[in-house]
Amino acid sequence: MTVIATAGHVDHGKSTLVRALTGTDPDRWAEEKRRGLTIDLGFANTTLPSGEQISFVDVPGHGRFVANMLSGVGSVDACMFVVDANEGWRAQSEEHLRILELLGMRAGVIAMTKVASLDEDLTTLAAEEITEHVQGTFLQDAPVVAVDAPAGRGIDDLRQALDRLVSSLPPAVDGSRPRLWVDRSFSIRGAGTVVTGTLLGGSLSAGDELVIEPGARRVRARGLQSHNQPCDHAGPGRRVAVNLTGVEAKEIRRGQALVRPDQWHVTAAVDVSLSVLDASPQPVTNRGAFAVHLGTAALPVRLRLIGSRDQIAPGEDAPARMWLLAGHRVTAVPGDRFVLRELGRGQTIGGGVVLDVDPVLPASKADPSLSVERVVEERGWVRADHLERLTGRPATPTVGAWVVAPAAEARAAARISELCEHAGAGGVDLAQLGETELALLHSGIDGVTVSGPKAYLDSLVPRGISERASAVLNLLEKDSMSPPDLPVEDRRSLRELEATGLATQAGEIWFASSAVEAAVDLLRALLRAKPDGFTVSDARQVLGTSRKYALPLLAHLDANGITRRKGDTRVAGPRMGL
Repeated sequence: MTVIATAGHVDHGKSTLVRALTGTDPDRWAEEKRRGLTIDLGFANTTLPSGEQISFVDVPGHGRFVANMLSGVGSVDACMFVVDANEGWRAQSEEHLRILELLGMRAGVIAMTKVASLDEDLTTLAAEEITEHVQGTFLQDAPVVAVDAPAGRGIDDLRQALDRLVSSLPPAVDGSRPRLWVDRSFSIRGAGTVVTGTLLGGSLSAGDELVIEPGARRVRARGLQSHNQPCDHAGPGRRVAVNLTGVEAKEIRRGQALVRPDQWHVTAAVDVSLSVLDASPQPVTNRGAFAVHLGTAALPVRLRLIGSRDQIAPGEDAPARMWLLAGHRVTAVPGDRFVLRELGRGQTIGGGVVLDVDPVLPASKADPSLSVERVVEERGWVRADHLERLTGRPATPTVGAWVVAPAAEARAAARISELCEHAGAGGVDLAQLGETELALLHSGIDGVTVSGPKAYLDSLVPRGISERASAVLNLLEKDSMSPPDLPVEDRRSLRELEATGLATQAGEIWFASSAVEAAVDLLRALLRAKPDGFTVSDARQVLGTSRKYALPLLAHLDANGITRRKGDTRVAGPRMGL
């Protein structure tokens, strides 16, 4: 399925053409019908001669409703660009074309309407004028189809041209990160809340647990529809209506996005590459009132050019930072396209590409790009799941749960080595280290050894224990998760083992330190399977022991920040290394 947006000057026949192609009037509001003027987005669908289904998003052509137009074209595949053969190229024709280019559109069909009153020569002249205006744009090779919907002329030719257009488009990509920009929210008696939009980036299924962002509102997809037909599953690149539970229609607004939990970063500031239109009446500077249009969102922003530049001249592009005003946030990812409008004059002045959705450097020092390596270098340590939210790309951890810049890893390793050297034979208590340092220790640091609860320089690892202490250690290691109760006379040997990092006391129970390390590894794996937490029963089963041993061991891990109690469950503590 393909989604196609209409575009063009007001009263050039966009809605009439959609009605002729689909049998559906896209003008939904009484005021639109009364005035004969499209004000808001309209929607319709049809099946082409090849059997391919397409959806139309019909947009307003009047200059006063460009904001609504932008809400409709931000996530579509291609366009049907409409020009009246009698009036020719007009102001909104030009603005709509530039907007589509700023949004990265790469394919379309040109419908030259109202040709019934023109003879062949005038029709040819009108087509040549249109061709001149689109030279150098993505429409320069697009077919110009002469049509007149009221007269029934050229509609079949337009269907064929749309069919060829659709067959030339690449399939929508399923990256397992669905995002549906909401363009409508309403309530249906007996069904409840419904939102509609164009689905991109992944698939949705009935029953999916989802979230509305911004707002972090948890919802569930009770059911789906596409092309007015119920479906259990909807893939990317199609118009979808989602029946939601857990929210009222009035609580959702155009510009929010329906996504999966924990997959997307919601931001109040973005770094972008901003291209200023050749036709912009003046350069873009740090002054002015602007609105950014991204997806179906239209939000006020404050602009700051990055680096020492003080303006971007018409026809130029440069990096800029945009702060959303009035507490607004948006669900964005690098690579998103946007349009920037100047609010005072109501003019489209430029647009471009989002480069960074969570800038950390001051605008004067930033150097934004789409590079994942840059994101890691600027932060040093980034959890892999957070890096995927920041970049939209899968990330593989390099140290524990983190992706680490080489320089940051080298600095952390040097610090730990320095701490070990300063501690000497006493070693560094692991409880003194942060979770990133613990993760690095578990990954291995040249010249540093972890023995029991401490880290030592290789040359200072405790060596040699008494014969009796060795025998006691063997007893502890024999049944490591259920060690035996030892007589009072072995207390000295236990303290010797503790001093050398080979044994650990947890309450009244003594464990071999190797057993504690093994328990941490097992519980770390358990938390990966159960990130919301595990119970004592879960821990007992995975450790293969009883409550007598599991409870003091877990209390010891809690006290050392490896686990953390949360009600009846335990979650990862700051030193778990997850």
